[in-house]
Amino acid sequence: MTVAFRPRPSVVRRDSGLYAYERALARRGLTPIAGVDEAGRGACAGPLVVAAVILRKEIDGLSDSKLIAPVVRERLYDQIMPASHVGIVIIPPGEIDAKGLHKCNVSGMRRAVAQLPCDPEYILTDGFPVPGLPAPSLAVWKGDQVAACMAAASIVAKVTRDRLMVALDARYPQYGFAEHKGYVTPGHRLALETHGPCPEHRYSFVTVAREMGENEMGAGVA
Repeated sequence: MTVAFRPRPSVVRRDSGLYAYERALARRGLTPIAGVDEAGRGACAGPLVVAAVILRKEIDGLSDSKLIAPVVRERLYDQIMPASHVGIVIIPPGEIDAKGLHKCNVSGMRRAVAQLPCDPEYILTDGFPVPGLPAPSLAVWKGDQVAACMAAASIVAKVTRDRLMVALDARYPQYGFAEHKGYVTPGHRLALETHGPCPEHRYSFVTVAREMGENEMGAGVA
């Protein structure tokens, strides 16, 4: 059983740089440090991707994946992967529908950490606490903007998921997955209205469920 533990209080200023959390923890002997984040939480199609990253060296230019251009994310991904220990979990839409998004997210974070090739001494999670992790942990609000390992995890998760959505676009070109990556956009809504959902949609999400219901009612009237 993991014993709850927090390092001695330490003030980490948000303007202290992206490595401030890691350095504060390292001063207390808590290394290596893993950052965990996900991509695709708000999408109505495609998988949820969770990544855990332990950086083995500092990488310039890290930031929250949502705040940087796709070409920069790709470049940083190519730097992160050989310079880090990484665990990646891909959770398909059917599992999200069956178990619920938050439960899948929490489980995915545990599984991503378990995939790391070495055991972290401390774990930083983005936004909310994750019980059952194998080491002491801390939930950091907007952590991918203030801690390097979480920024790296957000980039790994985002690039991995974007590549999967581009591959799905080749199978289901009518939905435009390569463009909107499964998120709700006017174009995606129109495609759902026109074609109905495909197996890669999350049927439990209200946008998809609404279109399913309307399509079924239309078929019944016909």
